[in-house]
Amino acid sequence: MTTVEKILARASGLPSVKVGDVVEPKVDLAMSHENAALVINQFNEIYKGTNLTPKIWDASRVAVIFDHRVPAESAKTASNQKKVREFVGVQSVTKFHDIRGDVGGICHQILPENGYVRPGAVIVGTDSHTTSHGALGAFAFGIGATEMASVWALGVAVNVEVPPTIKVVVKGRFKKFVGAKDLILHLVGKLTAQGANFKVLEFHGPTIKQMNTSSRLTLCNMAVEAGATAGIVPADLETERYLREEAGVAEPIDFVASDQDAVYEQVIEINVAKLTPQIACPHTVDNVKPIDAVVGKKVHQVVIGSCTNGRLDDLAIAAKIMKGKKVSQGTRMLIFPASGKVFRQALAKGYVGAFMQAGAVVMNSGCGPCLGIHEGALGDGETALSTTNRNFKGRMGNPNSEVYLCSPAVAAASAITGVITNPQGGTN
Repeated sequence: MTTVEKILARASGLPSVKVGDVVEPKVDLAMSHENAALVINQFNEIYKGTNLTPKIWDASRVAVIFDHRVPAESAKTASNQKKVREFVGVQSVTKFHDIRGDVGGICHQILPENGYVRPGAVIVGTDSHTTSHGALGAFAFGIGATEMASVWALGVAVNVEVPPTIKVVVKGRFKKFVGAKDLILHLVGKLTAQGANFKVLEFHGPTIKQMNTSSRLTLCNMAVEAGATAGIVPADLETERYLREEAGVAEPIDFVASDQDAVYEQVIEINVAKLTPQIACPHTVDNVKPIDAVVGKKVHQVVIGSCTNGRLDDLAIAAKIMKGKKVSQGTRMLIFPASGKVFRQALAKGYVGAFMQAGAVVMNSGCGPCLGIHEGALGDGETALSTTNRNFKGRMGNPNSEVYLCSPAVAAASAITGVITNPQGGTN
């Protein structure tokens, strides 16, 4: 069996499963953000007409993180957040991360950095980028509010069809200023936005083995942009290092890995030594081109951050490029770290100061600029260059604008020049 097949078999109490089987696995962690307000409505509906009090099956396995509209941008949002606060209090949900500088941040950063994600776990979230958590060897996928309400009530994910798996084998050494974001953009471009629909992308190879968890999170985060149900990196020594040293996990770690004779629908091999910085051009994530095809394009706003590329190593490479330089006149630069912890670390290392000295605006941790609902929307006819994960028409708040996706290195270099710029200096 593949890694995901093993996880689903065990969670469903079965000796084995095969592609196409429909199972109901026990859920190890159920995550929502502000859309928990919608889940609450559906959850309460389940109990209407009964004498039962609405009760989450296991409050210790539910996480709620405010991140999409923080701080609240309207009375409606504030009222919904109030509703969620009251609910998690009544239900004794301890994995609740409010709008705070110490424990707050983007949900897909909060989960791994707090040790909520474990290898071999089944994780569901009311957010499509729940796929991120496959970086730590979990089967993690997005579900809707109604499905989440049933998970809260029952503790299982209903009617889950065992997905086929595409094995992605990555070898080679990245060139300077090329990394995980370029790899996943290249892969999405290769597969297309529907190429992995209802499938799992399982990452292997010597390049993956040498990747840190932050880079693996970038890969699995954007697996969904190829249509994948999940992305996964089978747990290894790096997974253990991250959980022990960075997330403070002391419990035993379960290393679930695919069998040698596991059956894959497809095997894709990529040599990253040949990769140059990649750009996803408007208006689809799979419209991917080498950076030299778009060098010189004027950008009005540069964004670094999000659940895709807002971690400390992302900020470090941007700060290194920008230190002592200035953001180009006529270009705005927004930086939003993935969590309060990352923000504090970036402060301590001087990255925040370097960004502000350069003219960037450093924002609180949150998702607002990524989807254009809060902070940093674009004007008519403007172009954004962003380290986020989607660029469809209207993604950053305005259907009359354009969004290009790139790595932190490309974003930082381009903020200085005001046009899309190859951080390698034009070399391949």
